[in-house]
Amino acid sequence: MRITTRGQLAVSAMTDLALRQQMRPVALSTISARQGTSLSYLEQLFSALRRAGLVDSTRGPGGGYTLARRAEQVSVAEIILAVENLKGDDTQGLGQGQAAQMTAMTGELWITFNSRVMDYLQSVSLAELVAQEIERGVVVDAAEPQQRARAVPTSKPKPRMAGVGVPNSVFALGTMPLMQRR
Repeated sequence: MRITTRGQLAVSAMTDLALRQQMRPVALSTISARQGTSLSYLEQLFSALRRAGLVDSTRGPGGGYTLARRAEQVSVAEIILAVENLKGDDTQGLGQGQAAQMTAMTGELWITFNSRVMDYLQSVSLAELVAQEIERGVVVDAAEPQQRARAVPTSKPKPRMAGVGVPNSVFALGTMPLMQRR
């Protein structure tokens, strides 16, 4: 079993989401800012988490993500399996001969190891991770999403000519007196 940075980031982002979803859906841009992870990477992770049924998405203003189930019902193993490309064994990257040799020599060791790791990850819930974060002193501020939303640049194009008396549309130009148009 390989748990990559992808799995670790997914667990961190889901913990962040579980901490802050009480008021409304949480925007990925706010998680991105807090976690220091690129927004496009989080979009990929949350797409996989949504397909796995772990999160729900809401579109539009005030939209974002919420947990699909209570935090107590989501295990760390589910999160990792949703975003990692894991198969039942660790021989997926090996050639047929190499996989057979590894299985014959130490197969039982790795099967037992993977089973124990998976059992442990299944025993840890998202709610436990949230409790650990709160114990560490993480403060969840209800006003934080609004403050972040103002800090995130909008995609509105800026006007080319900024100045007093400059029309902002063709319609405004038509209503201006002829002397001001020149």
